[in-house]
Amino acid sequence: MKRVSFAEFGGPDVLRLVDAEEPHAGPGQVRIAVRAAGVNPVDWRIREGQILKAHPIELPSGVGLDASGVVDEVGQGVEGVEVGDHVFGEGSNTYAEFAVLSAWARMPEGLTFEEAAGYPSVVETALRIIHEVSVEAGQTLLVSGASGGVGSAVLQIARHRGIRVIGTAGAANQDYLRGLGALATTYGEGWVERVRRLGHVDAALDLAGSGVIRELVELTGYPQKVISIADLAAPEFGVRFSGVAGSVPEALAEAVGLISRGKLRIPVEKSYTLAEAVAAHIDSQTGHTRGRRVLVV
Repeated sequence: MKRVSFAEFGGPDVLRLVDAEEPHAGPGQVRIAVRAAGVNPVDWRIREGQILKAHPIELPSGVGLDASGVVDEVGQGVEGVEVGDHVFGEGSNTYAEFAVLSAWARMPEGLTFEEAAGYPSVVETALRIIHEVSVEAGQTLLVSGASGGVGSAVLQIARHRGIRVIGTAGAANQDYLRGLGALATTYGEGWVERVRRLGHVDAALDLAGSGVIRELVELTGYPQKVISIADLAAPEFGVRFSGVAGSVPEALAEAVGLISRGKLRIPVEKSYTLAEAVAAHIDSQTGHTRGRRVLVV
């Protein structure tokens, strides 16, 4: 089978499309014929060797955590899923023709494989950091870098829970944020004052890692009310860096419910082939994403 792999840590150019042995489902796992794989910032952070404590790997290594596809192997002890089922979930080395998932759910009706591949890690992260920042109904949450996959999920889930949301993004994505129920403003010079004009901020999330931790602490008043998933220097300001996943099965179950009720929808901004994984990582690292990027197999 074909899979995307890298033999050394580095930039996007270390990625290679190679021939590899097919993986097989172990106990508690399923194998899928991959139809699409989600492209997440964590993928290129792992490729660069940034977060080895959270994601230890041996080289050479495959790439990717999220995927959707058709079940073709069911591991020992697995119940409730059969060969031929359409599922989405999280596993390892998902930039490939076949991948093993350790957490999965049946795809909600109406989702394409491309759309479904963009949800697993994104929704788990969004649910986790909303919980960790302890924001409640009636309060205001500031989301820095709000137009990407995690931001799109955070805005919709927070609004569904009765939380007022302020989102920052580039000028081209202001209407997109408003369409998700957020009060929107641009980043760049003067952004702190623009946020203040929109109202008091109770908690804040840094999703872009653009060097704004100090300002987020200033806006909330407390470092404990700020969470970052993108700035490894966050602890220097007393801010928690959240990089270890919680319960993916629980997150997938909640995602299915929200999607099925029309409360959560994350668009796919751009699709790539496996052979275009380098371009996908370059684009992901550039930022300015509206929704999700995925690889189509």
